[in-house]
Amino acid sequence: MRTVIVLLALLGIALSQVHQMRMNKKESLRKVLIREGLWEKYVAQKEELRASRTSFDAGFPQKVSDYSDAEYVGNITIGTPGQAFEVILDTGSANLWVPDSTCSGGATNPCAKKHKFQSSKSSTWVKNGKAFTISYGTGSAKGFLGQDTVRFGTDAGALAVPKCTFGQATSIAAFFKNDVIDGILGLAFQSLAVDNVKPPFIEAIDQKLVSQPLFTVWLEHEGNKQNVPGGIYTYGAIDTTNCGAVIAYEPLTSATYYEFKMKSISAGTSSNTKGWQVISDTGTSLMSGPTDVVEKLAAAVGAKYDKAYGLYMLSSCTATFPDLKIEIGAKTYTIGSKNMIFPVTATKCAYAMDAFNGGAFGPAWILGDPFIRQYCQIYDVGNKRMGFADSKQK
Repeated sequence: MRTVIVLLALLGIALSQVHQMRMNKKESLRKVLIREGLWEKYVAQKEELRASRTSFDAGFPQKVSDYSDAEYVGNITIGTPGQAFEVILDTGSANLWVPDSTCSGGATNPCAKKHKFQSSKSSTWVKNGKAFTISYGTGSAKGFLGQDTVRFGTDAGALAVPKCTFGQATSIAAFFKNDVIDGILGLAFQSLAVDNVKPPFIEAIDQKLVSQPLFTVWLEHEGNKQNVPGGIYTYGAIDTTNCGAVIAYEPLTSATYYEFKMKSISAGTSSNTKGWQVISDTGTSLMSGPTDVVEKLAAAVGAKYDKAYGLYMLSSCTATFPDLKIEIGAKTYTIGSKNMIFPVTATKCAYAMDAFNGGAFGPAWILGDPFIRQYCQIYDVGNKRMGFADSKQK
């Protein structure tokens, strides 16, 4: 009997160290700007800003830190009592920041409609004082660092991580003004973090707050629906409710992003076996890769580039076309056409792929939401590997 009681107690502890966080699907900044007729102007301003940056900065893959296509967001709280923020849970970055109560910017203040952190209202906040600046392709977020408790979610069972260092932004880039998010919660490795700040999930691992040093991402396919449940992040375990058995694991080639090798990619009559370094990135709703490869894949499915949208547009939102196939390790992963249709407006849809050139550093491909919707992603921090499992779509 005593053995049974001990086992049950251990099971309770294990279960208490697995935490799930519901995601919401929102309208991306690209879709907002297209609807308002401002997308081309935004792109022109973005390119002008990028051209003015140093050659060293320009060598990094700007697309990774461009959130104009992000659609899945989560709610976190910071402080005691918790102050709520809506953030992108981003495996393509490693810092947490939110606007501070002192965030300003005059009449066009991008922080005006954001939730702002008030340190004076948190009994667990600790001053750090060091300055921080995080640069993006279209500007930066800057301010100072603080320390407090971060909760991955807003319910009673949320993963609570004390003593997290995070950015309190006193100014943010203008492009964040029209975005639904308050800030960014980076989930990549500490080696990628600006100023080597420890990311909150790494802090959770180090404090032994999760059963296993990994998390699983399951995203729902919701088409053009907005403000609806969009998926679940499971911290500390593999999500066996929404995901099937693990198909395979792939070792990371770089424990900065979740970066690994993709051997080939194909769709219809277009196939390329060059091989590239790629990342699994929850911060984008598209598959992004080298221009020459993307153009051929888009042509193979009948999609044509439209400058007004910055995307390869399909003939209709009910178009049928060949599946996308990618080879990772010894496995081939098939992304069905349903997950490769990207609704842009109520009546127009694009092929869920866009072009970017990674430059001298970083990944050549970004595997975003279409891949993550088709296959649950297991971000195995402890073993420095990625796992893939079939998604049990409803």
